[in-house]
Amino acid sequence: MLVRLTLAFVASLALSQAAIGAENFQSAAPEALLIDYDSGATLYEKSADAPFPPAALVKLLTAEIVFNEIKAGRLTLDKTFTVSEHAWRTGGAHAHATAMFVDIHSQVAVEDLLRGLIVQSGNDAAITLAEGVSGSEDAFADLMNKRAAELALLHSYFVDPAGRDDPRQHVTARDMALLAAHIIRDEPDFYHYFGEKDFTWNKIHQGNRNPLLAEVGGADGLKTGEDAAGGFSLVGSAVEDGQRLIVVVAGLKSAADRAEEGRKLLEWGFRSFEPRVLYHPGAVVGSASVYGGEDGDVPLVCDKEIKVFLARGDPERLTAKIVYMGPLTAPVAAGAQVGTLRIWRGGELALEAPLQTQSSVAVGGLAKRAFDAGIEFAGGLVRGAMTKK
Repeated sequence: MLVRLTLAFVASLALSQAAIGAENFQSAAPEALLIDYDSGATLYEKSADAPFPPAALVKLLTAEIVFNEIKAGRLTLDKTFTVSEHAWRTGGAHAHATAMFVDIHSQVAVEDLLRGLIVQSGNDAAITLAEGVSGSEDAFADLMNKRAAELALLHSYFVDPAGRDDPRQHVTARDMALLAAHIIRDEPDFYHYFGEKDFTWNKIHQGNRNPLLAEVGGADGLKTGEDAAGGFSLVGSAVEDGQRLIVVVAGLKSAADRAEEGRKLLEWGFRSFEPRVLYHPGAVVGSASVYGGEDGDVPLVCDKEIKVFLARGDPERLTAKIVYMGPLTAPVAAGAQVGTLRIWRGGELALEAPLQTQSSVAVGGLAKRAFDAGIEFAGGLVRGAMTKK
């Protein structure tokens, strides 16, 4: 019996010398990530996949769900929700936490609740929105985790819409950067709320808690968090000369440290890197082997520009690999996403980009299939012998 083994084929690509002098930079934040928004390229990371308590950063997902409900037509900005006793008592001033200061049993428009959630970081606003959308906090938490899976936030778990202390609740810097990028890209009608510097409700004026809005030119979002166990955290974004960066820092000891590390990372990123386009849309990046096809391989192309950011400094070589599961089995359709291009800058994975087949490959004739079967069988014998050693 012929046993087919599926292997991960890796093809190395040689890239030209690149300037990089970024390895000397170190953030004081226990968890940190800086990415270029347009390309998704990583400029700096430190424990970016380590879980940490998110505190109020969960309100980013709470807001995103409300945005999504509005886009789906199930909600409007002028729709009003009733402030329950639970929202008023557990999320308001009585709970000694950040609050919008809504009155019990009052009717508040969704748009005002969004501003209370985003600008003032009101727990009462978060709970009122959750109850209005899903009926209860627990039901909304289920929706949060479902939505997180849809957005590929694969290493985070959510328990409530406000971010109260719970050992089960955790996020990662990479997931928070992905969520921020999604909001910026896919919610352009709502993103402006994150850049609003103040909001007054119930005659109580509060400023936005995001320090970057005042300290970094071009900063326009997103959110801060504070947790007794996890420290001070921040997800921020800023634009300079047409380039947008997203920064995440967490685990810091004070609000001042949080502001300083966020500012330093953004300013360093804007100052230290320059873009290099490696492949234009439609360019052939490499090829994948095909089993049983009229052709023995198929070109792989990128569907968008592949760009990395190279630090100004001493030259260091970029390395890249194409990774795919194969060989591919004919027939192969054109435009199928079958591989990933991974690019490293020094020891850091700087970028991952999907690759598609440039053309289709039909099933080959009997002789071609027999030849490929023989090659595959011989390869299986070799692999089996190596496994036994």
